Amino acid sequence: MFEKNYSVKIKDEIYNYKEKITLKKLAKDLGFEAYLAKVNNRIRELDYYINYDCEVQFLDLTNSESVRAYETTLRFLTIMALEKLYPNAKIKFTQGVSRTTAAAVEGVTVNSAFLKKLDAKMRELIDKDADIVRFKLSKEEAIKLYLKQGYNDKIEALKYRPEDTVNIYQCENYYNYLYGYMLPSMGYLNKYKLIQYYPNFLIAYPRSELKGRIPRFEDSPSFGRMVREAQNWAINCECDDIVKLNSHATQDSVIDLVNMCEAKHNNMLAELGLIIKENIENIRLIAIAGPSSSGKTTFSHRLRIELMTRGIRPLKISIDDYYLDKSQAPKDEHGKPDLEHINAIDIELFNQHLVSLIDGEEVQLPHFNFKLGKRVLGEKIKIAHNQPIIIEGIHALNEKLTTSIPKHQKFKIYISPLSQINIDDHSQINATEIRQLRRIVRDAKYRQTLPSATFAMWASVRRGEFKWIYPFQEEADYIYNSELTYELGVMRKYALPVLEAIDRNDEFFVDANRIVKFLKLIKEIDEKYVPCNSLLREFIGDSCFY
Repeated sequence: MFEKNYSVKIKDEIYNYKEKITLKKLAKDLGFEAYLAKVNNRIRELDYYINYDCEVQFLDLTNSESVRAYETTLRFLTIMALEKLYPNAKIKFTQGVSRTTAAAVEGVTVNSAFLKKLDAKMRELIDKDADIVRFKLSKEEAIKLYLKQGYNDKIEALKYRPEDTVNIYQCENYYNYLYGYMLPSMGYLNKYKLIQYYPNFLIAYPRSELKGRIPRFEDSPSFGRMVREAQNWAINCECDDIVKLNSHATQDSVIDLVNMCEAKHNNMLAELGLIIKENIENIRLIAIAGPSSSGKTTFSHRLRIELMTRGIRPLKISIDDYYLDKSQAPKDEHGKPDLEHINAIDIELFNQHLVSLIDGEEVQLPHFNFKLGKRVLGEKIKIAHNQPIIIEGIHALNEKLTTSIPKHQKFKIYISPLSQINIDDHSQINATEIRQLRRIVRDAKYRQTLPSATFAMWASVRRGEFKWIYPFQEEADYIYNSELTYELGVMRKYALPVLEAIDRNDEFFVDANRIVKFLKLIKEIDEKYVPCNSLLREFIGDSCFY
């Protein structure tokens, strides 16, 4: 019992208590839907006790951190159910298509009967609503526990953990740790779908960008092929987990790894050059789009050089120069100019200039002055009849942007980094976090921007990607995977100090710590091995293109 009263502020209401109370009970008593909570701006799991004056914000599935905790707990449940049904089976999670988590199972044939049985066991565990409890073990104790469970991959990863203790979560007689926050009990996991996707299966779960709804499954053949190729590549270069990546970092084979990754990029560029060369009589426009920090700028330079070696001299035009004045741009939900909207671009003028250039006419390009917030006159240009135009930007694959150019005269390229490197079999490193890491390093190096500022604008970046980029990726004629498997080892020395410097009370400490958790496990790779024309140089510096 506590003699002193304490007050809890929730949505401008004050509640007074004497005894300590868990966030789970507090949310239930007050009728809040919650999966995590912020207590004085720090993320807390719902089994956290409060007994002091504080402000609490309950987080539902419209919050990205709650969705991450939901997905992490869902993986925990899937493993637990699988091992109860098939004690000798092994499961590995990776990134899946259509905003899902992919699961590959060894020791069991994945078919409709298997999924039905697995789903029934998962629902049974959910109905029991068993508690999920967190506790700490020493590394030595955790290794003994994982040894009993046959989790050798986790044991190897723990060897690189600098801390002496490990968080472990327990539900009934099952133990695991998946490098993320967890929900307090299995009863919270009432929304998911298991989808057969030969030879594996997919787990669909609620998404924050859909306000807690499960996305409608839409197969993405091109993206699916990219996923499979990334998996094969990770196995081929012996880097499908961080333990294997670290083994390269501490041996001379790191030079082979770097050169293999760079050769893969060279090979894709050569393949692209050949495809475009063979159809150059028809191609008048080369359109490049991809999410933030995909390496579009360096890729555009390297593609231009690749085409030049084949006698093709493309001209690059900036879509940014065709922005309407800010006063003419569409307004977002807050009444501010929405410069990511396709209608923020002067589509009519852009198409007029494209057609004129293709017809051999001289055109005076505009130049958008971002300080003034309006267009000014730019340079005059004219191109030869066999000179394609390269455009690169968020809307480049959207047909609405280039309506005046027939489809058969356009070659569309989607670029994005997709690696299939895991911390261990049960915990994958998401491609979005790789892009965040690139952005953090670049912003800190070139713009003196702290990671907190980068994290602050990331939600807006993601909204733009879901609205303006991902819906058009399947229209691409070529998908360029811009990941460099060794890059985590190189970026570690740049990213770790600035991320670890973020105060625990900072609003974005959780975002930083999520990346720090896996980055601390990775051995550093010397940047001296990175070529000056590497796409990675766009983020760490010393690129020959700038």
